[in-house]
Amino acid sequence: MSIDPRELRRCLGHFTTGVTVITCAGAGGAPHGATVNAFTAVSLDPPLVLVSLDRRSRLCGLVEATPFTVNVLEASQKELALHFAGRPNQDVVWDAESDCGAPQLAGALAHIACTPWQHYDGGDHVLYVGEVQQFRIHSGQPLLFHTGKFHHLGGDHDPLLWDDSADGPGGMSWFSQALSPAAPQP
Repeated sequence: MSIDPRELRRCLGHFTTGVTVITCAGAGGAPHGATVNAFTAVSLDPPLVLVSLDRRSRLCGLVEATPFTVNVLEASQKELALHFAGRPNQDVVWDAESDCGAPQLAGALAHIACTPWQHYDGGDHVLYVGEVQQFRIHSGQPLLFHTGKFHHLGGDHDPLLWDDSADGPGGMSWFSQALSPAAPQP
């Protein structure tokens, strides 16, 4: 069966993601970055995250050997996402508090500072695993990406606490607890 890359991309776009800008020091130490939505957590021990970068991007060659920051964008930072996606539209404000060896964007919802840990062949992309060295969380709502468009969280749902899954090390999710027979009462 032949897979049409355009249709596959359209299908994959139905998975809603957050929006990040991956930043590092470029040529001569100048900050460099790119908008990336292919980011995920990998491990808590050791603390690892993964970013998938197009082999043709300038950023791809930089993060292999230099510290980088995953900047999780806040809902109001759509124009900043476009700026780092190749549509320069503003002067970028860098976070002066950054002391992790990689530039960080001001106003981001979260900063995850990493050192290169490992990289893997991912076809037309390279999968970079970074070891988290430090992180910061700020208040706000995330910028989301779905079907080629930016979105934000709606306020029509109550938050759901997710402590564990039925397949996790604890083995008892809210679902399995609801299905288990009630313990006898004394």
